[in-house]
Amino acid sequence: MTTTKDHVELVAELVRLLETRILDPLEILLASDEHVDPIRARLRVEAEVWAAQLLGPDRERATHTAARLVGALFPGDGPFDPPEPWWRTALGRAVARTSGHPSAAAVSYSTAGAMLGITRQGVHDLVKRGKLDKHPEGGVTTSSIRDRLNRPQESTP
Repeated sequence: MTTTKDHVELVAELVRLLETRILDPLEILLASDEHVDPIRARLRVEAEVWAAQLLGPDRERATHTAARLVGALFPGDGPFDPPEPWWRTALGRAVARTSGHPSAAAVSYSTAGAMLGITRQGVHDLVKRGKLDKHPEGGVTTSSIRDRLNRPQESTP
């Protein structure tokens, strides 16, 4: 279950990424912020919408939004393979809950730990107890990570 705090944090992160990866280079190329300001305002509104889609109940829409954002914000010639600390960001956590890993069916135990916010040993324990699925070729399936992140949390009295 996501909270308002999750939404606010994700919006702030999206705005920061949009500024540094898209708007700042555009402003440099145009040698002016005059033409960029309307785009900046529009992207701030869109960041609210994208955050709501990423954190919302429609998994298909969330997955599509995650793919669009990752493709636009982290372009490259190869598959998207973020460093482990990225999974602890608001966007990384939203992508993990949405699609697991955008380009891998399985990840290493240490990456799985980063995605889940636990240690590598914690991942070993969850695999051993059957709470996460081991991939036949090694590592942990990203679908089992996603499913674990999306399961209802037990409330404590």
